[in-house]
Amino acid sequence: MKNVIVLNRGKEENSLPSKMKVAYLQGPSEVSVGQEDVPEVSGKDVLIKVMAVGICGSDIHYYTHGRIGQRMVQYPHIQGHECAGVVVATGSQVTRFKVGDRVAIEPGVTCQACRWCKEGRYNLCPDVQFLSTPPVKGAFVQYLKHREDFLFPIADTLSFENATLAEPLSVGLHAVRRGGLQPGASVVISGMGPVGLMTVIAAKAFGAKEIIVSDMEPLRLEIARKLGATKTIHIATANLAEAVEKSTFGLGVDMVLETSGNVKALQSSIELTKRGGTIVVIGFPAKEEVPLNVTLMLQKEIDLCSVYRYTNTYPLAISILESLGNQVGHVITDRYAIDEIQEAMNQAANNQSGSLKVMVFPN
Repeated sequence: MKNVIVLNRGKEENSLPSKMKVAYLQGPSEVSVGQEDVPEVSGKDVLIKVMAVGICGSDIHYYTHGRIGQRMVQYPHIQGHECAGVVVATGSQVTRFKVGDRVAIEPGVTCQACRWCKEGRYNLCPDVQFLSTPPVKGAFVQYLKHREDFLFPIADTLSFENATLAEPLSVGLHAVRRGGLQPGASVVISGMGPVGLMTVIAAKAFGAKEIIVSDMEPLRLEIARKLGATKTIHIATANLAEAVEKSTFGLGVDMVLETSGNVKALQSSIELTKRGGTIVVIGFPAKEEVPLNVTLMLQKEIDLCSVYRYTNTYPLAISILESLGNQVGHVITDRYAIDEIQEAMNQAANNQSGSLKVMVFPN
């Protein structure tokens, strides 16, 4: 289903169906479509008709391996957390939204009571209910119940599929904030998957002057340049360290943002970073322990920051996406209906050279 037409607005039916389609992860690399009851809402909950869901790298990992670290899938499981849709019902205490509103959905619903939530670092909430992270079910459904304070309005001009990119863009925005990126800075972003590409957008929005990116896939580098990268390095044929040395006259870049999770890329970040610079780690390595040259980090007094999801980023992410218009659409390469979920997941998992963001349309 390569040419799906997604309507931005439309009249909602007066009555909701009692059943909805749901995509179940049944086992490693096995998904199927079944049915469940449409959720009922009360209190501060909102019912959203899900119009678009992007497949994330974590979705692919759970799909292929059934776990990420200590988090293990209990089959059957519902995946998907990059999503947007239309409000179709509201609980009695909902004040911010009405039926017909178009919304982007921030997937992590937090307790709002723990010390981290109160400090504004709610991404660290130990009781967060994050869509698709086991055991919490996700957004590969036609209708989703979600708390109103984690919904954000989107303009009519922003398509639902582009609005789903607020989630990976939020990761990039949180990363550049954590690293304290300043206007005029030089950065290296390693790994041009969807998060890496969104980090290019974030770095540009925060005023980075030089954005050097690296990847193994020519398609990803081409799209990175369209989104604002100033120099692209195909690491199979060019040396990233030499390119950085040439571009910075031997000083190194102000910041390295490592999105790939590649161990060698993380280890080499220390050499790429200038004295007094910053490394921001975004991608999860395949193994839990990674040796680093701490002596060189000390000698260069490099700041090392880690990033886990994001906090207070969605309004800015949506504003940036709205300003970019169709330019951000380069990231979306494949489109499927929910009945084609097996093909969609296979495409996302197995076609790294030809696909970037694979989109699923539940309705």
